[in-house]
Amino acid sequence: MERFVNFLSRVLLLVGGVALALLVLLATANVASRMLQIPFAGTYEIVSFLGALVTACALPFTQLRRDHIMVDILTERFPVPVKRALAAVSDLLAALLFGILTWQLVLWGENIRLAGEKSETLQLAFHPFIYGVAVGFGLLTLVLVLQMFQALGRTGEPAE
Repeated sequence: MERFVNFLSRVLLLVGGVALALLVLLATANVASRMLQIPFAGTYEIVSFLGALVTACALPFTQLRRDHIMVDILTERFPVPVKRALAAVSDLLAALLFGILTWQLVLWGENIRLAGEKSETLQLAFHPFIYGVAVGFGLLTLVLVLQMFQALGRTGEPAE
């Protein structure tokens, strides 16, 4: 299961990287075109959609590697079993939060799709971006659940 989650996280990281490259190219091209007095219409919409996708796609891999900022001034002196228990509780709470967010994003995306809502300027269907963010958050939830079980079953220092 861990290998599968790691693989999916890397795939989403690649998708996020492509979205980031497109975002940078579009933003740069828009700035350059503004200098020529011919800005692209709808750049803000696309950059916003891509930005949400970039963030959601990067979160699972970042969590797998625990590359986020962790403040452990208070907990660094705790005994190992207490650190593991705190890590498990923290992972559980985060998994609950992102699980609820995933569920609500899927519901929201479905409502947007069924209503046929489109973006304001370009009239793009944007429910696929909502679903993309839901996929990223869903995989993040799975990563957090796996890490919670690892924290409960591990001996030694918790991963940082």
